[in-house]
Amino acid sequence: MIKYSRIAGLMLVDLLIVNFSYIFALLLRFEFEVNSNQFNQYFTVYADNIVPLTAAALIAFAMVGIYTSIWRYAGSDELVKIGIGSILASVFGLAFISIARPMTILPRSVYIISAMMMFVLVACTRYAYRFIRNLRHPGTFNTIFLNVGKKELIGSNMTKVMIVGAGDAGASIIKEIKQHPEYNKKVAVAIDDDSRKIGKRISGVKIAADRSKIKTMARKKGIDEIIVAIPSANHKEIQNILNECNKTKCKIKVLPSLGELINGDVSVSHLRDVEIEDLLGRDPVKVNLREISGYLEEKIVLVTGGGGSIGSELCRQIARFRPRRIIAMDIYENTVFELANEMKSKYPQLEFEVVIGSVRSRERVHEVFEKYKPHVVFHAAAHKHVPLMEKNPKEAIKNNIIGTKNLIDMADEYSVSKFVLISTDKAVNPTNVMGATKRAGEMMLQEKSTHSRTSYTAVRFGNVLGSNGSVIPIFRKQIENGGPVTVTHPDITRYFMTIPEAVQLVIQAGAMADGGEIFVLDMGEPVRIMDLAENIIRLSGYIPRVDIDIEITGLRPGEKLYEELLLDEENMKKTAHQKIYVERPLPIDPELNRLLSGEDGITLEERIEEVVKGSDSEAKEWLHTLVKSYTPQN
Repeated sequence: MIKYSRIAGLMLVDLLIVNFSYIFALLLRFEFEVNSNQFNQYFTVYADNIVPLTAAALIAFAMVGIYTSIWRYAGSDELVKIGIGSILASVFGLAFISIARPMTILPRSVYIISAMMMFVLVACTRYAYRFIRNLRHPGTFNTIFLNVGKKELIGSNMTKVMIVGAGDAGASIIKEIKQHPEYNKKVAVAIDDDSRKIGKRISGVKIAADRSKIKTMARKKGIDEIIVAIPSANHKEIQNILNECNKTKCKIKVLPSLGELINGDVSVSHLRDVEIEDLLGRDPVKVNLREISGYLEEKIVLVTGGGGSIGSELCRQIARFRPRRIIAMDIYENTVFELANEMKSKYPQLEFEVVIGSVRSRERVHEVFEKYKPHVVFHAAAHKHVPLMEKNPKEAIKNNIIGTKNLIDMADEYSVSKFVLISTDKAVNPTNVMGATKRAGEMMLQEKSTHSRTSYTAVRFGNVLGSNGSVIPIFRKQIENGGPVTVTHPDITRYFMTIPEAVQLVIQAGAMADGGEIFVLDMGEPVRIMDLAENIIRLSGYIPRVDIDIEITGLRPGEKLYEELLLDEENMKKTAHQKIYVERPLPIDPELNRLLSGEDGITLEERIEEVVKGSDSEAKEWLHTLVKSYTPQN
């Protein structure tokens, strides 16, 4: 009822405007000589046709949507509607009189003048409504008029906002905040690197400086919240801006990228908290999964370590490409049980099966291959925690070497089409047991690829954000407990990637593999762990070394200051994808070659059976003979 009353009110106003416009046009046409015969003659024509002329105008306005617009949000689009409606009103009026009463037509200049008057008056009435409404609410331009002489222009409980980015997105955010007092925000200042914009205003908000002055302006204006509104910026640029924002004590929000804003619209509702990925300064790897996933459709896929961070994400992404069946194999039943429930809910038509078992057991692996006969294998099961494996080297050898050999052998025996090994940057010139065992896995895979129909490949990447046992969840847990956050060395660096990125690379590698390659992701610049710790503390709402302390604990056994991704940069070759490289097979270390061939009368399995009966130090010494690039740390 209120809606129709509002429309009726607007139509009544427009009725008056239309008739005033025609009368004014006649007066102007005849130079306000109201007693002249011509004026009286044409005024009589207007009076005789007042109803159809008025109706034609109201119909024209309705056709362009003037009565369905929300005028408190009026902008340039509404102005265009008014212009088109005014022109149509005069055209419809002229057409009616020309057809119905051709002998009594008004001068054509009257229609032109009346259209112009209608445009001006209708626009004025609509924007006057918007102006009056804004005067009644805080957080808009009314503060200029209503708060003159006051030191503080807004309520003390309102959040003062700085907008970084004075483009279209920033302007939209400023406009929306002004139009919604219920947000309880006030945009106090805008920042932009374009020198041509500095000193100008957007909706009354001054563009005060470039990003180098973020900290200064935040302190000067008493800013509580910073909104980074540059959806077109790349990750490196966003990282640099966030680094400046992190020098303040303000809460930080970011507008997602244009890719994430699917429909291109910008709204306060799209704002999100800063995530650690925003601070890495690296654009995610873009791969066309649909293009390269043909080898998964209607195939039986085995994922070992299916309950882990990488394994479970592999299952999720593979399921999108309609495999015939996915088998998730894991020795730990809890996580893979949860994954099974998730997959059943999201993909009810998919055959998803869970197999409990250890890759160490050749008999169990054989049973799985015999029963399911997989076409594709992703081997993600491994012991991966560096400090734990330093203290338990024999377990790492059994799981990461014997387990991998079991899978490699069964893949060959059952003519698996694709076999992808999940490897690590720690396999490059390893200084720890975990890295050495993963390098042994890579070499076994490369050796097998020389005489097998199966396409074997390994995928090597750095640390995965948010994976079980990774540094970021540990930092967050330490922050929850009040600190301190522990960093092993002030200069230690690591490469990072997201779990979906890692899995996309794994699937990509499966499609690109010819056999024996090690695929490597160009992960950009390594991240300093100290910077990462400080950023996570800030993102949690605390000040590093003030609210939460940072403690240097010293490098752990087997830990490097930095990680390498390639064994031999000269052996690195580009692929069809910009950020994916491939390392061609290197010669296999002689000791491993002899054990794999059994030329000394002893197999790798038999040799490991002897090794695990000895001490941990003896196991490490043997591992060095197996992987010559491995340098154990005392």
